[in-house]
Amino acid sequence: MNTELLIVNWGFYFDPLSTVMLIVVTGVSSLVHLYSTEYMNGDPHQGRFMSYLSLFTGFMLLLVTADNFVVMFFGWEGIGLASFLLISFWHTRIQASKSALKAMLVNRVGDVGLALGICVIFLCFKSVDYSTVFALVPCVIDTSLTFFGIEFQALTIISFLLFWGVLGKSAQLSLHIWLPDAMEGPTPVSALIHAATLVVSGVFLIIRCSILFENSNSVLIVVSVVGALTSFFAASVGLFQNDLKRVIAYSTCSQLGYMVFITGLSHYSISLFHLANHAVFKALLFLSAGCIIHGLSDEQDLRKMGGLLNIFPVSYTMILIGSLALIGTPFLTGFYSKDCILELAVAKHNTVGNFCYFLGCSAAFCTSFYSFRLVFLTFVNPTNTFKKYIEGAHEAPITMVFPLLILSLGAIFYGFLTRDLMIGLGSLFFNNIHTNYYNFNLIDSEFLAAWIKNIPFVFTCLGALFSLLLTNCFNVDKEYVMNLKLTKVPKAFYIFLNKKWHFDQIVNELIVVKIMNFGYLTTFQSLDKGLIERLGPTGFTVSIYNTSSAYTRNLAGLIHNTSFVFITFALVFLSFFTLGSLDLLNATNISFGCVLLGYLILNVTKNSTKEN
Repeated sequence: MNTELLIVNWGFYFDPLSTVMLIVVTGVSSLVHLYSTEYMNGDPHQGRFMSYLSLFTGFMLLLVTADNFVVMFFGWEGIGLASFLLISFWHTRIQASKSALKAMLVNRVGDVGLALGICVIFLCFKSVDYSTVFALVPCVIDTSLTFFGIEFQALTIISFLLFWGVLGKSAQLSLHIWLPDAMEGPTPVSALIHAATLVVSGVFLIIRCSILFENSNSVLIVVSVVGALTSFFAASVGLFQNDLKRVIAYSTCSQLGYMVFITGLSHYSISLFHLANHAVFKALLFLSAGCIIHGLSDEQDLRKMGGLLNIFPVSYTMILIGSLALIGTPFLTGFYSKDCILELAVAKHNTVGNFCYFLGCSAAFCTSFYSFRLVFLTFVNPTNTFKKYIEGAHEAPITMVFPLLILSLGAIFYGFLTRDLMIGLGSLFFNNIHTNYYNFNLIDSEFLAAWIKNIPFVFTCLGALFSLLLTNCFNVDKEYVMNLKLTKVPKAFYIFLNKKWHFDQIVNELIVVKIMNFGYLTTFQSLDKGLIERLGPTGFTVSIYNTSSAYTRNLAGLIHNTSFVFITFALVFLSFFTLGSLDLLNATNISFGCVLLGYLILNVTKNSTKEN
């Protein structure tokens, strides 16, 4: 596209960052496609579903391989469209349609920021190509832009607007509300959205634009704080959710917080490493959960499960492997990236790093709690489901199990095999990711005391222990535990977390309802149906109709009325021909005289009519 000022090439860019994303996206997507052929086998619209999955994957590949911001934005919007189509795939279900609309509208809020960011990039750099923009960053470090009367550094505004886009797509705190509701789509959709495509695109954007963020310290602090708050908030909400897929969804939101806050601490390669690791074991968790839902006649409530260990031995093994990798069990995939993130946070030795470390360890405790709670409620506790569901329950066929086996191997070995390549000291794999030397503290984290490095593992063990005590499994005193959970403070705590910190309620009452009322009462009723229609074609039509109706009522066929109108308009029409040879005053006098003459004729005619 060449508009003289703006030149956009349909070009693609392959580097180590794109390579890692391509492996993650195509690998997980291929397994999800294979899994979906069996999972959706009984659906009459399976072909439409598979085409949507392929569309989703295609747009994601476009996003990660684009060589400029406009093509990237095209892929960015494409995965938003594909997610809407997939979440609302069962569109006859009202909740699915509502969730798809919610995801679309919330993401549009974030996309506004990204679009503005691309515009400001073009304003400052006169280009949208990655290579040109990143090469010219040193030239615009001192450039300032005035925003609402306040002068800001240009790179600060650009980084903030890009992060605004990340808030929506990567479900960070404030724009995270769409992510749990995205569970209304089929389970393969959840695995694809949450593991390797939609939600990680925001993290990818931060890593791609690392040089922009590195030169804006204030935005880096905002990124770190928002990411840490997201990780703790989502993990705490996941503690007491009762929907199988919703628990894993909040786990995704929490892990995205880890990826974002470590980018705010200027370690982008470690964020990418955790992104790749997370894609493997999160896809394993979602697809394993899909096997259970598929075998239990679409039952998703954890409170209506239990005792499924003997019926779903393979699914149990896979969920256990995925959960152990998720909580950071030593020497599994999640351990190598998650513990490294927390060590880097505490090694910063500043307020932001300590804040992120504290919330990260708290999130690790919550993650361990809800992961083991999910395992206990689903497989270990006594059965609490309907007899017909248990009688009809069955393990998944080999077409669905085979992708799980591949992902389970990745959840065990992937982190160990790729650690030195991606984040090892001296690795030059990511030579195009920029980190300022004073922000790099990977070496410092290697020499932390052993007891500091083991703190996250202690929190993980405590979470597992509390989960064991509070979910009534094995031979724990059930009466004591039940009485404890029903006391006033724990019950209020449970309700608060189960209601997601009342975040949805606050957003609905303070933002959504007011915007809808403003949209209907003010912009629609007052402006569209009021001002615009009165001044526009509707008002013009009505005024002509009313005027003609009034003339029709007054001109009742009497000779004096007809004579007055005819003479008046004839004389006014003739007076316009004199405007070329007379000045404005004389023309006005002639017109006024014509009207007065017509009025006199009207009165004379009217009086003569009365006398007759």
